[in-house]
Amino acid sequence: MNLDFQPLWLTFKLAIITTAILLIIGTLIAGFLAHRSFRLKAVIEAMISLPLVLPPSVLGFYLLIAFSPESVFGKLLQSIFNIRLIFSFPGLVIGSLIYSLPFMVHPIQAGLQGLPSSLKEAAFTLGKSNMKTLTSVLLPNIKPAMLTGIVLTFAHTVGEFGVVLMIGGNLEGKTRVASIAVFDEVEAMNYHAANIYSLLLISFSFCILLMVYLLNRRILKSN
Repeated sequence: MNLDFQPLWLTFKLAIITTAILLIIGTLIAGFLAHRSFRLKAVIEAMISLPLVLPPSVLGFYLLIAFSPESVFGKLLQSIFNIRLIFSFPGLVIGSLIYSLPFMVHPIQAGLQGLPSSLKEAAFTLGKSNMKTLTSVLLPNIKPAMLTGIVLTFAHTVGEFGVVLMIGGNLEGKTRVASIAVFDEVEAMNYHAANIYSLLLISFSFCILLMVYLLNRRILKSN
């Protein structure tokens, strides 16, 4: 049997792009939330955490409505930038960014909040800006938290199903990721192919998680 590796490649491509973008966006959001107190902070944190409790199909449904060419947002993208998000890889990326956001923000935010306040105060005393303090002083001291955020975001994106199915559908070579391929093979009662896809995903996810535990242990020992 010839296994189609295109869904696996598309899955890892999606996970790499999503993780890279969220590493920047999630770090900035985590830094802001960790060191700011304001009235709507709890509301923003709840909104970021929604993907943790919402069924993926619910989030995917509302993203599908928002990205649709019939919506205001979809019409603007279509008319001004000639961009169509539904049933496209860019749409998968945006959906994955929203769905995986808490997996990057929460570990980094927790790591930053666990640092002593004197570290930040010392950086300000030396004349460092907020951004310089974050990137050159605080983040180097929370490497385990950052590594956890990166790995969890990557692994979570690899395992997405409901959101990518709702937004991207099942277009071969464009939006058919590995989780969709497994579903297709099961529906076609091709259990051998579904088993191979599943074993590859399980093996990869286990190796990624094992790596983060080993690296975190090494980092903690070196400190």
